[in-house]
Amino acid sequence: MSSVDKRLEELQAEIQEELPSDISVSDVKYEGPELVVYTRDPKKFARNGDLIRRLASKLRKRITVRPDPEVLSPPSTAEDEILDVIPEEADVTDLDFHQDTGEVVIEAAKPGMVIGRHGSTLREITQQVGWTPEVVRTPPIESSTVSNVRNFLKQEREDRRQILERVGRQIHREELSDDEWVRITTLGCCREVGRASFILSTPETRVLIDCGDKPGAEGEVPYLQIPEALGAGANTLDAVVLTHAHLDHSALIPLLFKYGYDGPIYCTEPTRDLMGLLTLDYLDVAAKEGRTPPYDSEMVREAIKHTIPLEYGDVTDVAPDVKLTFHNAGHILGSAVSHFHIGDGLYNVAFSGDIHYKDTRLFNGAVNDFPRVETLVLESTYGGRNDYQTDQEDSERKLLEVIRETHDRGGKVVIPAFAVGRSQEIMLVLEEAMREGKIPSMPVHLDGMIWEATAIHTTYPEYLRDDLRDRIFHDDENPFLAEEFNHIDAGEDERQEVTDAGPSIVLSTSGMVTGGPIMSWLRHVGDDPDSTLVFVGYQAQGTLGRRIQNGWDEIPVNGRDSVGRSNTLTLKMDVETVDGFSGHADRQGLENFVKTMNPRPEKVLCVHGDERSVQDLSSALYHNYNMRTFAPKNLETFRFK
Repeated sequence: MSSVDKRLEELQAEIQEELPSDISVSDVKYEGPELVVYTRDPKKFARNGDLIRRLASKLRKRITVRPDPEVLSPPSTAEDEILDVIPEEADVTDLDFHQDTGEVVIEAAKPGMVIGRHGSTLREITQQVGWTPEVVRTPPIESSTVSNVRNFLKQEREDRRQILERVGRQIHREELSDDEWVRITTLGCCREVGRASFILSTPETRVLIDCGDKPGAEGEVPYLQIPEALGAGANTLDAVVLTHAHLDHSALIPLLFKYGYDGPIYCTEPTRDLMGLLTLDYLDVAAKEGRTPPYDSEMVREAIKHTIPLEYGDVTDVAPDVKLTFHNAGHILGSAVSHFHIGDGLYNVAFSGDIHYKDTRLFNGAVNDFPRVETLVLESTYGGRNDYQTDQEDSERKLLEVIRETHDRGGKVVIPAFAVGRSQEIMLVLEEAMREGKIPSMPVHLDGMIWEATAIHTTYPEYLRDDLRDRIFHDDENPFLAEEFNHIDAGEDERQEVTDAGPSIVLSTSGMVTGGPIMSWLRHVGDDPDSTLVFVGYQAQGTLGRRIQNGWDEIPVNGRDSVGRSNTLTLKMDVETVDGFSGHADRQGLENFVKTMNPRPEKVLCVHGDERSVQDLSSALYHNYNMRTFAPKNLETFRFK
């Protein structure tokens, strides 16, 4: 018998000892980081609301209780009883029964009413029918991504259970080494923005954090083939942790499965869905531009199938000697500061991912309250000495002024924006400004993936600011449903109609003008001196967006002329940059993030910024807060214990 099977037997005996004599345990299994307890008495379990909590506390495990399939009532009977328990105002849209696990997935417009106060309605459902309820939200705006992900995971339930059981056994395997050390190896995003990727390793475990591409630099990918990463084989990795879905962090996650990785990906639920959306679009853009994609769509599906979603604040075992906790990063939907607790109090490391320290219209500011952090790996996108962003109110005022002036000239305002995060932030500013009469009401056209990304935001309002979440719960107040917003879904014909019509605002991907529908808008509107191109987000070195910001007015467009030269467009529209809408903390925000940590980290690695930014921030933190700081290069390894 393996050590894992022996431990499961011991756990089953311990659990049975803790339970009243009239509650039986028929099986105990690991599924990913959770311990799943099967019982023939699910109704009795549910009547004792504190029982699971007490077991989880005693065993220091995340516990899920499921009914033994043999004791379940038929779905047809259970459905009526469940609907009798749930208040009608919850607006249940679907019930999906899974006989193999005894779970019923309840989809509802108001899932809070299905859950009840402290889970009271869920317990009542199990008391009535025995089935274990799981609740998901019906998207207020229909989302093909959310629907496709849910349907795919439903189809792959059996495969996914096998994956989770295998992962669970790996997490809870016996530790083999008596050595104690912690190392971080940098695979990308050091003294550069993009291709974020790190290896966190111990004698027992290797975890990959992020695996992104580099905007505007085709072919520059993380150094995955070195021995510390995939050089010894992809399955020597225990886990992959994804801080958020932007492509400079997520684009090459599916590539890992092409190389043979078959383990878990830990991220938040919205990050999982957004990763699927953005990586599939990444493949589509590559194909349209005649580039060979690094992987195919099947690998994206594998990545989604291997994802284990975690909520903010949940402490989760991801290896025998590593616990992971996600905290809000304030950057985009589902973005997470990733905190690793290593060994039995041996060492603590936090990876910031990308952070925004102050509250924004969309999100609460990044969390920096941890019990312990000895080393912080900190993004430095705006870490330069003079990288101070405009105050958000001033930024909004300037944007609205540009819009009013362009509207009065009869022109169009074209805003290149990332589909995820900045677009929704700008949408909230525009909706409020038009509702309050600060700018004239006019069409706001959303091109590329922006509408779909917005639908995903409304599916997960619990990740948004409290006041925005509350507005989304009421259809008549949902700002994303304002009548001014128009989803461009008819391609070039619709873009031409918009061009020929009166003043309007266009929000379009890609945010750094590296391809996608923004190139079409430049062709349509670029030669109109009455129109304005407004940059509201970071433009990386080497991107066309940065070059336009720096004064380029000869813009390469698709195709070649009769003598084989690349076609170009002379840009005649105004070009404006409005700082303050970035999803990244500025220099002061980064310093404040570190300054207000209690206790402060002993060491800080400044990454994800150009050479000037990381060195400036590293120097400032060293001088101002007396901590050891580094501005590492790619392929460096740091030992911390």
